[in-house]
Amino acid sequence: MNFKIQTVSNPKLQEQLQHKINHKTKPIGALGTLEQIALQISLIQNTEQPELNKPTIIVFAGDHGIAKKREVNPYPQEVTSQMVYNFLSKGAAINVFCNQNEIDLKIVDAGVNHNFNGAEGLINAKVDYGTQNYQLQPAMTIEQCENAIQKGADLVTKVYQNGSNIIGFGEMGIGNTSSASLLMSYFTKIPITKCIGAGTGLQGEAIKIKQDILSKVFYKYNPSSAIEALATFGGFEIAMITGAILKAAELKMTIIIDGFIVTAGLLVAHALNSDVLDYCVFAHTSGEQGHQKMLQFLDKKPLLQLGMRLGEGTGAAVAFPIILSAVAFLNNMASFESAGVSSK
Repeated sequence: MNFKIQTVSNPKLQEQLQHKINHKTKPIGALGTLEQIALQISLIQNTEQPELNKPTIIVFAGDHGIAKKREVNPYPQEVTSQMVYNFLSKGAAINVFCNQNEIDLKIVDAGVNHNFNGAEGLINAKVDYGTQNYQLQPAMTIEQCENAIQKGADLVTKVYQNGSNIIGFGEMGIGNTSSASLLMSYFTKIPITKCIGAGTGLQGEAIKIKQDILSKVFYKYNPSSAIEALATFGGFEIAMITGAILKAAELKMTIIIDGFIVTAGLLVAHALNSDVLDYCVFAHTSGEQGHQKMLQFLDKKPLLQLGMRLGEGTGAAVAFPIILSAVAFLNNMASFESAGVSSK
């Protein structure tokens, strides 16, 4: 679990980039957040001429033991595998947005409680047929957790070796907002009841039941490390996202962070190595109530607020054109000098 992540801090290059940005044919700061993204990506790539190559989103799917009882989720566990087939047949929102924005999409079986029998287009990285029910025992063993983290890292390495330098992550897993809420409370120290939302559509009394169940789960355990917390409360898809984020940062890739579940994986990665944040661009604020609190904890502002809470990496896919625009203006917009425009 030893990822060698370097900070992107480079005062000299940052000064040169800021000069370049400030001398484009516009008032200083007039492109707002786009200027910040351009600066960040340039520092990640250590250049004044950044490029975004082969954008990729990996969707990790996994099942959760607690979901079998349907006490915290309105949909049956079988929806996870059904949605994986929907991804493979290109019928989901993430397929539409990736196709629209020319993003390569990869679908991974991290630990779905289903035998896909070598389904075409599916990457088999299954650790087990779903996690255990953490009402009774930790979701996974430490060995399974570390295995999932490594598999996530290995998948990112393959994407990187294929020429990608910008990557986002998505997830599918009935019950995974419960895991994300537990992890959020552990890492942010926000009371568990404040971390729990509607998930895939709970309302009224059902949310109260979810809060009661997860509160009992949270206080049942006392993890002593980030890895133990992930193994206790997490899902295989969240563990793979954690490893994928850490590896992408080690490889100096720009990482587009999606919503509530992916940010839960980031919280684990951040606890293991805080420099990972240098590489992260935050796509949007999820409609899941805990996500905004996560972003506040990390002191990060998202690009979009569209009320989305679908998951799948859809926020990352929708935000990608904005990131592309940031790099485009830096590389292609004229300076006052080159355009012959007076700067004062």
